[in-house]
Amino acid sequence: MEFDVVIVGAGPAGLSTAIKLMQDAQKAEQELMVCVVEKAAEVGGHILSGAVFETRALDELLPQWKELHAPINTAVTKDDIYYLNSAESGIKIPNFLTPKTMHNSGNYIVSMANVCRWLAEQAEQLGVEIFPGFAAANTIIEDGVVKGIITGDMGIDEDGQPKDSYMPGMELRAKYTVFAEGCRGHLGKELIAEFKLDQNVSPQHYAIGFKEIWDIPAEQHEPGLVVHTAGWPLDDATGGSYLYHAENNQVLVGLIVDLNYSNPHLSPFDEFQRLKHHPKMAQYLQNGKRVSYGARAIAKGGYNSLPKMTMPGGILVGCEAGTLNFAKIKGNHTAMKSGMLAAEAILHGLQHNDVELSQFTHLFENSWLYKELYTSRNFGPAIHKLGNILGGAFNTFDQNILQGNWPTTLLDNLKDHEQLKLTTECTKIDYPKADGVLSFDKLSSVFLSNTNHEEQQPCHLKLKDQSLPIQVNLAKYDEPAQRYCPAGVYEIIQNDAGESIFNINAQNCIHCKTCDIKEPQQNITWVTPEGAGGPNYPNM
Repeated sequence: MEFDVVIVGAGPAGLSTAIKLMQDAQKAEQELMVCVVEKAAEVGGHILSGAVFETRALDELLPQWKELHAPINTAVTKDDIYYLNSAESGIKIPNFLTPKTMHNSGNYIVSMANVCRWLAEQAEQLGVEIFPGFAAANTIIEDGVVKGIITGDMGIDEDGQPKDSYMPGMELRAKYTVFAEGCRGHLGKELIAEFKLDQNVSPQHYAIGFKEIWDIPAEQHEPGLVVHTAGWPLDDATGGSYLYHAENNQVLVGLIVDLNYSNPHLSPFDEFQRLKHHPKMAQYLQNGKRVSYGARAIAKGGYNSLPKMTMPGGILVGCEAGTLNFAKIKGNHTAMKSGMLAAEAILHGLQHNDVELSQFTHLFENSWLYKELYTSRNFGPAIHKLGNILGGAFNTFDQNILQGNWPTTLLDNLKDHEQLKLTTECTKIDYPKADGVLSFDKLSSVFLSNTNHEEQQPCHLKLKDQSLPIQVNLAKYDEPAQRYCPAGVYEIIQNDAGESIFNINAQNCIHCKTCDIKEPQQNITWVTPEGAGGPNYPNM
């Protein structure tokens, strides 16, 4: 199938690219064929975000969004920021002592899954074709130019043989292909290596973000309240938590754990579960009911880790490129803006036969997106190098007094997967057993994510070396995949001979990409399973 533009991923970046393309093409009286492929069974099914939403990009893209009934209703009314110094106590930090980037006046608490469903409707009304349930498995590259993508075969058994339901993948060819897969995108990772897009930049840094939705009693609900914390329970890592009071007596609660942690005994999932027992969190969750669970990796390297976004015939946008502003803990408005800039560059490229999309760099460097990322460039490295307290003090001074213009650029050039220490060098962490009231186990959590994969398909979690998990990772790190995975995909079991076996429960995978990032030998590669597989988040 031939198109002018193929977009991989129906998230905020991909859909904003599609909408802006069609808007500008209509103004130029130019007809375009644009399609969006989405691996989830429906648009929004794989979208997971906090989310406090800044409308700056949306105001530019669809200024009439309120009249169009966008699902953006709950304005932030109050910011509470705490430093949790123990499992029982916490200190509320005055707003003037926190970075201004953490203040949320004028923002909204939303479900980005629902916002993306609404954006998809706007795109379709403009003539965009959207194909959910189709995973982009490979990129077409001919003579050094990206020519489109190939969707994954359907109906292949675990031995690679066609089943009765077999349907071969399709070539979707385009003059330009936009990669908007989100953090650690499968194709984006390959393209960055193929075209050497990350030369001369700091390594990308990541975190794993958890989220649960709770129905709580009306008397405990404060619509518009935003709560952030730092400190406990992350004694062996940096990161922080959030609790947002959304509409309909619901709260959105989560924990972000930076993936540069060094203690292989650490379990991000269990850190999140014990967080909810802290009085500052439990006061809102008690007598409530957990209704959704999910987790997703976050690209948080920001400006210092941005790869070159363009290549002949293609462009990376949004979290695929790493445009999230971690100083704000927000990536949706920046993802949207990057997609809008890409659309401008693509239309210019179509009109001037510019396969390199050379206009994009100029557009990007003269945008508010560039300025926002540049002035936040020191935020993450300061936390990594100085910790939450001293790093937080530095960031408050840099953002509030210097407006992000600290005279030098702090860099963190250590790769996240290289940070693990040996188990013998670290203290084992004794996590309490889940109580089934505020804290839960992995399998019951995965159940709430509505995760499913077509049975008897090839495992989409590929080991480069089958021997490494037992011979190296188990011996050195007590195989950390058992703990860094938030879905119970990886486990060590004993066979009849008493030998340790590395078992992969790929059916449980919620597509967070943490294994692809944190595996210390870089031995696990996440590839796309059959389209429509994975979680199906209703309103995350």
